[in-house]
Amino acid sequence: MQSSRHQVRRARALCGALLTTLVALAALLTGASASQADTTICEAFGSTTIQGRYVVQNNRWGTSAAQCISVTGSGFRVTQADGSVPTNGAPKSYPSVYNGCHYTNCSPGTNLPARLSSIASAPSGISYSYVSGAAYDAAYDIWLDPTPRTDGVNRTEIMIWFNRVGSVQPVGSPVGSATVGGRTWQVWSGNNGTNDVLSFVAPSAIDSWNFDVMDFVRQAVSRGLAQDSWYLTSIQAGFEPWQNGAGLAVNSFSSTVNLGSTPGGPGTPGGPAACKVTYGTSVWQDGFTADVAVTNTGSSPVNGWNLAFTLPSGQRITNAWNAGVSPSSGSVTATNVGHNASIAPGGQVSFGFQGTYSGSFAKPAAFNLNGTACTTA
Repeated sequence: MQSSRHQVRRARALCGALLTTLVALAALLTGASASQADTTICEAFGSTTIQGRYVVQNNRWGTSAAQCISVTGSGFRVTQADGSVPTNGAPKSYPSVYNGCHYTNCSPGTNLPARLSSIASAPSGISYSYVSGAAYDAAYDIWLDPTPRTDGVNRTEIMIWFNRVGSVQPVGSPVGSATVGGRTWQVWSGNNGTNDVLSFVAPSAIDSWNFDVMDFVRQAVSRGLAQDSWYLTSIQAGFEPWQNGAGLAVNSFSSTVNLGSTPGGPGTPGGPAACKVTYGTSVWQDGFTADVAVTNTGSSPVNGWNLAFTLPSGQRITNAWNAGVSPSSGSVTATNVGHNASIAPGGQVSFGFQGTYSGSFAKPAAFNLNGTACTTA
């Protein structure tokens, strides 16, 4: 790897970051979803937001050849990936989707940077599609720094290689193996001249997985590459292509950071919170809207919340407001945005979403706030 690989990869044109920030701000002010399904981005550092909570970026920096991505409501697909670079150097680009802050461009409503000692869990889900006839890795990046910085390169990068094709390898050298999240990984460690890199390489391709980011963060801490007083600044998923790459896709991505120093702490995500949910709907043929009100019926404030529920079969969310809701069907989680993170005792927050359905319409059967069952009204 070239020593400047990760520094250059994340170099960001100021105008691109400013434009993305303005788009995200406009989405928050209007209360609308920032999702732009099937938006094509060919600008080198072009980006947009999806689901009102994640940033998708083209991030082409290592070549002048064309690269385009098609952004969907849940991820993106590389539609054009011209040119190639030597596989013993830096990749062409890092098209990716992320939660957190990247060169001053923070995803809407994110609670990152967050001190590691304050994070109870950080559940994430990812689904990839791969191609042959290319050289690349499917890279899931976790960035850590001693300070809550939102710009520049962080001190430590954790990479999870879900797949690698061609003669490409992580920064540094192999240092053994480890079992993390119930899977066995080959571990690489090194420094690219700018930051430490700890890589976990899957022995065979993983198409999709749900896991806790903190399992990998604890590995970095135990190896002396981070401390509990440090900050988690961003969580990213995408591809590093060296040769070709058209057809590579992140089908879906979800990332939630539950604050609370210990799981089960009162009034924090991951801990109990007495609650009542009112679920009002407006239904028409093949479509509906849902207005959800969450009341804190406990005696302690809720500082940061996740509301989990299961959409009946055939229902799919197309956009949401006043909360990040992911994934779009099945077992979903609604997560607070910046302006409604706290619920005082007796207080209430509300959010909503629009969706489609097939067959007969029904409401979710149950709701859980920060892991505790709510009553319904």
